[in-house]
Amino acid sequence: MNVKIDNQPLTLINADLTIEFITPALLESHELNALLTQAGFKADQEQLCALHEHRRLLCGVSEFTNEYLRSAMSTAVKAVMNYTYSSVKLSPNAQDHFKALIEGVILGSYQFNSYKSTSKELTLKEVIFSIDDLEGVSLNIDKLTSILEESLIVAKATNFVRDLVNQTPYDMTPQGMAVTAESLADSNDLECTILDVNGLEHEKMHAMLSVGRASINPPRLIHLSYKPANPKKVITLVGKGLTYDSGGLSLKAATSMVTMKMDKAGGCAVMGIIKAVSELKLDIEVHAFVGAVENMIGGNAYKPDDVLRAKNGKTIEVRNTDAEGRLVLADILGYAQENIKADYIFDYATLTGACMVALGPYTTGVMGHNEELKQSWLTASQNAGEYSGILPFNRHLKKLIKSDLADVSNVSSKPYGGAITAALFLDNFIDEDMKEKWIHFDIAGSAYTESPWDVNGYGGTGAGVRMTLEWLLKLQQQGHN
Repeated sequence: MNVKIDNQPLTLINADLTIEFITPALLESHELNALLTQAGFKADQEQLCALHEHRRLLCGVSEFTNEYLRSAMSTAVKAVMNYTYSSVKLSPNAQDHFKALIEGVILGSYQFNSYKSTSKELTLKEVIFSIDDLEGVSLNIDKLTSILEESLIVAKATNFVRDLVNQTPYDMTPQGMAVTAESLADSNDLECTILDVNGLEHEKMHAMLSVGRASINPPRLIHLSYKPANPKKVITLVGKGLTYDSGGLSLKAATSMVTMKMDKAGGCAVMGIIKAVSELKLDIEVHAFVGAVENMIGGNAYKPDDVLRAKNGKTIEVRNTDAEGRLVLADILGYAQENIKADYIFDYATLTGACMVALGPYTTGVMGHNEELKQSWLTASQNAGEYSGILPFNRHLKKLIKSDLADVSNVSSKPYGGAITAALFLDNFIDEDMKEKWIHFDIAGSAYTESPWDVNGYGGTGAGVRMTLEWLLKLQQQGHN
């Protein structure tokens, strides 16, 4: 779908349909109020009224904010996709709202039809934005163009992640993740290093190897690098890439295994982020590490009661093989810190159901030691249209992952604060000089949905991509000031 700006007033733009957003406060004075009232339109959030004889689609919004407009745009574009119009036009509302509307178009129109034998051909080909705001005042075309280009990169990177997450475990194996990374490196001029089983053994990454050893699809460590000429900062991103998680010998219930293709969402997210960073040409060096593994059962599966030695030399008592993602991350975090001296290190993982219990299914858990850094991420996620919430560390919860056999246990001794104790487990694998520069994102709830909400349809949401790019763009701006 082509999204573009036309440098003229809305009335002069040639398109099949006009989309208009209206608040309840503006409804009474609307020129078509009588007709809208007769149709039962009250301008409630995302309520639609199609006046085909007038070639207009009206969509209610509670108020003109980015959050409400983004989801309203998503609802409107989905409705138009069921009509036979080939083009629509609308106002950008205001410059500050333009990005949200673009994301509403691209994210809201996303469809994943790879596994359907037939799919409906879409007639909607073009979304055209006028140069004028709601008051009819012409906005700066150069600024709007810049917003359009940046927003399209971010939104398309989010959809790239959705595509990866939605692929089945049969198609997207650890080797498949590696092939995807190599293809991305070729298309976006990135450096790419892949470690196979021999490479992982050489690096003494026994925790990650143990998780993957019962699978016929051997693990891969993926390292993608974006290196601009004069970077202002160096950022390391680490993603959990469990292409499928059966729970291992601590087998999941049958209903819990459905959707476990989404356990690779953290690894997919860091690939989408570095894709966008390279296309935005940021002056920030970014390294994306993915631990691509499949956690299966078999005669050689790792077991509860095993003691594993991680990359950094620390030993881990395994008490639950379904707490496997943190084992993979332990080794990847150690490898990443050994190979890259970064200013910040951030990891993304569908790590715990406990995070959903704490924050609900829409919100990313943010954890770490640096309060100011965590707050900066709350701001970035809010500005980007993602939900996030801080889950606080404390020394008493840390006692729950103490092991009598090894340096640390991979699960808590009590069923409380599970998202936090998982992050505190990871803290054992963060170097002392990086503790204040590390943030853990638990995207277990936000990365996948079976019930459409906001701009998200069924499946992967691309959680973490938009908020990270918002944070990085802010970091670049600060570097230039």
